[in-house]
Amino acid sequence: MKRFFPRSREDWFFCGTDSASLSIEDRSRCLKRSLLITMMLITMIPLCLTVGISFIQYRKLLQEETFINASWSAENARQTIEAYLERLQAAILVVSDAYTIQELVKPKTFGQIFLNLKAEHKGLVDLSLIGPDGTQLSYAGPYDLAGKNYSDSPWYNQALTRKVFVSEVFLGYRNIPHFVIAASKRNPDARGCWTLRASIDTETLDRFLSAVNNEAVDDIFLINEQGVLQSSSRYYGRVNSKVVLKIKPKKSGITMLTDQKGGQSAIRAIGYVRGTPWILVQDHQGYFHKKTWLSFRSQLALIFLICFVLSGAVAYRVATFLAASIRKSEESRELILQETEHTGKLASIGRLAAGVAHEINNPLAIINEKTGLMKDLLQQANDFPYREKFLAQLDSLENAVSRSRVITHRLLSFARRMEVKLERIALPEVIEEVLGFLDKGAAYRNITIEKFFHPNLPAIQSDRGQLQQIFLNIINNAIDAVGEGGEISISVQETARGTLQVDISDNGPGIAPEIAKNIFEPFFTTKKGKDQQGTGLGLSISYGIVKKLGGDITVNSEPGVGTTFSILFPAVTDNTEETGNDKN
Repeated sequence: MKRFFPRSREDWFFCGTDSASLSIEDRSRCLKRSLLITMMLITMIPLCLTVGISFIQYRKLLQEETFINASWSAENARQTIEAYLERLQAAILVVSDAYTIQELVKPKTFGQIFLNLKAEHKGLVDLSLIGPDGTQLSYAGPYDLAGKNYSDSPWYNQALTRKVFVSEVFLGYRNIPHFVIAASKRNPDARGCWTLRASIDTETLDRFLSAVNNEAVDDIFLINEQGVLQSSSRYYGRVNSKVVLKIKPKKSGITMLTDQKGGQSAIRAIGYVRGTPWILVQDHQGYFHKKTWLSFRSQLALIFLICFVLSGAVAYRVATFLAASIRKSEESRELILQETEHTGKLASIGRLAAGVAHEINNPLAIINEKTGLMKDLLQQANDFPYREKFLAQLDSLENAVSRSRVITHRLLSFARRMEVKLERIALPEVIEEVLGFLDKGAAYRNITIEKFFHPNLPAIQSDRGQLQQIFLNIINNAIDAVGEGGEISISVQETARGTLQVDISDNGPGIAPEIAKNIFEPFFTTKKGKDQQGTGLGLSISYGIVKKLGGDITVNSEPGVGTTFSILFPAVTDNTEETGNDKN
């Protein structure tokens, strides 16, 4: 992985500006990295945009839904409280209208009225009848409040000015948080008004509020205009604790706002409870607490992770494949350039050898002529004492000149191999010429070369130089294959189909089948050892020449036994020759 990442930021994409100086391996690694990054960007940018837009849109939808649900829930709670209080107010008004003060001061009658009201309204604690001077005339309930005077109580004065009144929560004589619903009525027999009062504990409010609570409601409570709690709160404490509202609610309806609670966003719904001095406050959990939001977020993260992994895997495979393909093409191009350069060098060497051979032929001709002249002169000089000795030396000189001519003629023959010149050729003769180049090397390595040439073989119409190249490549490969003390056999025979078949066999290690099927491909070589280095062109060139000359070449090999190359050439019959002459 360390080699995969570049050393500088400029090299992240396409190897920077100095990619030409890098090796093929470094350029391939750089290209692979660039392709991987590019494909990841192409796939991840749309994926991130899609995931981000889905996240924002669904969150907005949940926020709107949460606001609507919170508003509806708060409105429902407010109406429930108002309905409860309206029923109590109606009951108090019915009693005050149905009875006179004289009837209500009777303890038995008053007590029965209280029992009837309490049976219908479970939260009712006690019932009081207060005279025009503020003194309590009748009382039904659990406390000892008989004769108490309420003329200084705020609720009493408010009740006298209104037909019915709901007070704030206060402690009063009983020293317990409660509120009262008081209805006043003018006394027709005397001056002033008498008041019928019903008391309800705050626990009744708490039970009411808890009844409207649900999973989405985090807290619900009542406060007055000064922010004093009128009911218990989960987070702000018990009655008479202080709560600060950022804004006041509207006179009608439910006011919605967002707030921070415990570092997380929460929704608060506030609204006045009609006919009371109370403000209903309902806190809701934010959308991020909802199961649907948590499930959506988890599924979105899972989808993103799966897409990221799949995209990364596909991008990596594609980048690896493309980089490997391009690297292979570059290596092939480099190899072709090297082989072209090598071929050019060989061609230059060939032309140099031809020039050298041509230049050597001239002094060899002079030496040969002078040697003949000297022999003629010695033949006439019978009295020369060293005549026989000089003739022997001149014969040796002529033999050396003759051998040198053979060598130069062979060099010239190979130098002219690219010029196609068809002629009648005897295959054994060409093979002998090739062996003349290789027999010394074979003898040095103690390699035995056996020849089996059938007699009276027909000739073929072919190019001598290219035939020499074919046999030189194959026999030279056989010599390399058998090594020290190996055996090579070369046979030429005429087949029944009128073709000449040349079999070149060796007892080398053989060729594996998976290698044999590629052996005629260009640049395919098994000579990669320290002592043997091949270009991979010899057999492919031989294959091409054989095909061009109208022949065929096959190979049969068995690992551990040896290899045989069979080359077929069409023989020249008399009819063929006549036909060829007619065409000429």
